[in-house]
Amino acid sequence: MAHLLVVDDEPINLELIAQCLGDEYRLSTAADGLEAWILLDSQPLAYDGVILDRLMPQLDGIELLKRIKADPRLQDLPVIMQSAADSPEQIAEGLAAGAWYYLAKPYSPKALQRIVKAALDDRRIRKSLIHLDGQLSAALGLLDRARFRFRTLEDIRILSAMLAQMCPQPDAVALGLSELMLNAVEHGNLGIDYAKKGQLLEEGIWEQEIRRQLAEPAQLKRYAWIEVRRHPDHLIFVICDQGKGFDWQRYLDLDPVRVFDTHGRGIAIARQLAFANLEYRGSGNQVWARVDLQRS
Repeated sequence: MAHLLVVDDEPINLELIAQCLGDEYRLSTAADGLEAWILLDSQPLAYDGVILDRLMPQLDGIELLKRIKADPRLQDLPVIMQSAADSPEQIAEGLAAGAWYYLAKPYSPKALQRIVKAALDDRRIRKSLIHLDGQLSAALGLLDRARFRFRTLEDIRILSAMLAQMCPQPDAVALGLSELMLNAVEHGNLGIDYAKKGQLLEEGIWEQEIRRQLAEPAQLKRYAWIEVRRHPDHLIFVICDQGKGFDWQRYLDLDPVRVFDTHGRGIAIARQLAFANLEYRGSGNQVWARVDLQRS
């Protein structure tokens, strides 16, 4: 069972979260941010995620979040911010501190369960990408230019992990490439738009639907491509699909309007964490991502 740390100064909130999640997750609690920090600092590998209230005594949620994101041992830990403070300015402050997952109070048990699952699934995918590296990095260091085609979720998982081994920070780049390649398949080639993906996630059938559509005769010869080009001090990854493109400008940053959704943050995360520069071209069916070879 995944182990979650629930941080809230209201006992009734802790009790409600336990009722919603206690059968599916192992839960530990802290009554304020300082108590939570002591637990995280002493056992940085003990938790798979944090559910964090924003307004608390001693150390509030934003300050605790900043500590978590500044600690290399905890940077990968997903934090779900729960708050009644939902003005654009307050949301922007949370995003700047590293809150990628939001719950607006009051929320339903179903909303809590969905966002927890989304956050833990994102982390699980990142960890699986990291562990796929093997002994590829030495051979990939000799690669000058290459082009690969992909169409399935398995193709994305393997290629993103492999190509990331060329980079100084392979875990972050694997995540970024995976997000961009997934966008090329689901939004580009399959034409699944933002609203449809939200519906599929809510029904718990997103992956099944992707696989079902990929198995249709019309999709069997439909591919996307990723090309890598080595330069003296950087790499360029170019990802293309056969779709009509999309309104990519909306997704370069995590829009406060969409911050409470369970999806729609992948491109923004990739842009901020994985690449020195990310640029969509044309209608949005081609994206260029740069990785500097000298670690910043």
